[in-house]
Amino acid sequence: MPSFNQGRFLEAALDSVFMQDIPLEVFVMDGGSTDQSVEILERFAPHLNGWRTGKDGGQAAAINEGISKGTAPYVCWLNSDDLFEPYGLRRLVSALEKAPLAPAAYGLCWNQKDGSSKRWPVNVEDFSRERLASRCIISQPATLVRRTAWEAVGGLDESLHMALDYDLWWRLYKQFGALAFANEYVAVNRVHSDTKTKNFRSKHYQEAISVVRRHNGHVPMRWWLAQPYSVWFRTLLNRFS
Repeated sequence: MPSFNQGRFLEAALDSVFMQDIPLEVFVMDGGSTDQSVEILERFAPHLNGWRTGKDGGQAAAINEGISKGTAPYVCWLNSDDLFEPYGLRRLVSALEKAPLAPAAYGLCWNQKDGSSKRWPVNVEDFSRERLASRCIISQPATLVRRTAWEAVGGLDESLHMALDYDLWWRLYKQFGALAFANEYVAVNRVHSDTKTKNFRSKHYQEAISVVRRHNGHVPMRWWLAQPYSVWFRTLLNRFS
């Protein structure tokens, strides 16, 4: 679990992890938070396999670091502002056991706005290369990866900051084949004012488009048509500035 100044969400995220009904290794990589995060981590310390706080190389580096400390056959990361659904990880483990050649599994995910109990579905789909090229059809909190596959592709690309998960799904697919889809709700993605996706939409689109171009060879038209006007306009300005 990577975290930085997410104390208002951290405890609920950890509670959702420890509510899972399977054995877990849990490591929290905190980037040097100045809010209540360290106090929460100290309280949870007896239940954690490890944690640290301090400046690091960013989200991807923190995730790679945490996963490298474990030995479990399946790996994942949950951002400290997201949640697992009860039995979520068991459902993903079951999906991988039913698809022994799949490098990873992903399930359905809810979006939840900060301060609201209302949830609405994330648009997650069955896997195909064409769908993956048209948009990121996989919601990151709802994923589980075989450790052997994770290590084979080298984990996350630490040069990426926005589309690091999208790039990972492409590399897993290209080396091992299709990811398994579990048609069950397994996680919750919190939508709030401090998320990178909300505050850096233009950068997110640019990095995602770069990932598609690198792995797919071309960028489907849908990427240009689906961009919010503000993102499209900023991209156009950057191109001609």
